[in-house]
Amino acid sequence: MGFVVRGVTLALVAACIHTSMGAREAKHFAPPVVMGEEALMAKKGHGTCTRGVQDGLLFNVDAKKADEICCFNRHYAEHSGYAFTPKVTWMKDVPQDDTAREYFDSIHGKRAFTAPKGRSFNAFVQESMAHGWPSFRDSEVNWDVVRVLPDGECVTVDGVHLGHNIPDRSGNRYCINLVCIAAPGEQCTANL
Repeated sequence: MGFVVRGVTLALVAACIHTSMGAREAKHFAPPVVMGEEALMAKKGHGTCTRGVQDGLLFNVDAKKADEICCFNRHYAEHSGYAFTPKVTWMKDVPQDDTAREYFDSIHGKRAFTAPKGRSFNAFVQESMAHGWPSFRDSEVNWDVVRVLPDGECVTVDGVHLGHNIPDRSGNRYCINLVCIAAPGEQCTANL
């Protein structure tokens, strides 16, 4: 249990310090979340991926940044607000109505998210802007492709880092790096 100092156990204090210094806390997220195993992120031919980013990424995102975040990163992200910077064309390129748009991972081109679903485009954009990254909800995730690891990291079944699940009072919220979901569409991977 630990020593008691002024009513607080040292074990509790040590646990809090350990957590605040970056220790990963294992969680289990309830359905519809599909949990993944750490093995998904094992080293492959190109970091945690089998290859680099596709050519022709959308929204004028930085392909070098996409490659770094998708394949050689487990904890970091594009900077908060990157998706809304003047250089990035995401908000200019997507329909400004409630038409759902598909988002494909930047490595294999597999559909990872479709949004907005169950909410308006404005609600999707407002939430994304408030949190600094495209923010998806459970109904907008393609669970055939996306997995959530016990520490909340969102990845694909192919080992592509996407972002993190950071739940709020409304439920699971997937804060996703735009550079990781900027492929133009599904790509045949038979010969890759």
